Amino acid sequence: MRPYHQVPIQECGEPLVAIPLAMFAVESPHPYEKLGAPYGEHSPYFLRRSVVESLITAQNHLQLLRPDWRIQIFDAYRPVAVQQFMVNYSFAEAVRNKGLVEENLSATQRQEIWQEVYQIWAEPSLDINTPPPHSTGAAVDVTLVDENGAIVNMGSPIDEMSERSLPDYYANSEQPDAQQYHALRLLLRDVMEKADFKRNPREWWHFSIGDQMWAWLHNQINPGQNLVARYGRLL
Repeated sequence: MRPYHQVPIQECGEPLVAIPLAMFAVESPHPYEKLGAPYGEHSPYFLRRSVVESLITAQNHLQLLRPDWRIQIFDAYRPVAVQQFMVNYSFAEAVRNKGLVEENLSATQRQEIWQEVYQIWAEPSLDINTPPPHSTGAAVDVTLVDENGAIVNMGSPIDEMSERSLPDYYANSEQPDAQQYHALRLLLRDVMEKADFKRNPREWWHFSIGDQMWAWLHNQINPGQNLVARYGRLL
């Protein structure tokens, strides 16, 4: 259980719709599809209808500040089966990066690596009360692309399992590169928040509207609101 799982869900029934990709930058094929993630008949470039509308609003805000820059959509809707695939993939990658062999892990090593994985990845829960954010169709992972079509360096890649993924990791550094990374993360946050998105406190790239995390973050700022989530898990 994460703190935002305490927020009730009152599913509104809003449909998933295709993101108008011509308005944004996107990696093709999708990064998780390249790894073999089992999307089946589902596309990763779908979101709830109102979330797509808000994403377009965020892109319009970005254009006012940085003409010819675009939001790059890294990932959006993610079925629970894909969440499970990526959690398992990330665990295996972490094991390899440490020079270990999964079959030889001690119970302590295994637990420590799973803790690292779940710092970034939501549990692939099938409980309707604790859906992974991306499985609601209300969460999106994004970064920025400049006027030349180049992905902007934000100081760490999306999905990196380290403290560099924390949104304010570079906030207090006096290094010019670090100050630039922080300024760009603030730019991304500002254009998304102007469209009512809320950012995951642990990931500079993850934003959502209408899910449990979004409602929980709103309620932390305004305790009297008691917002509930309007989007639950979609299969």
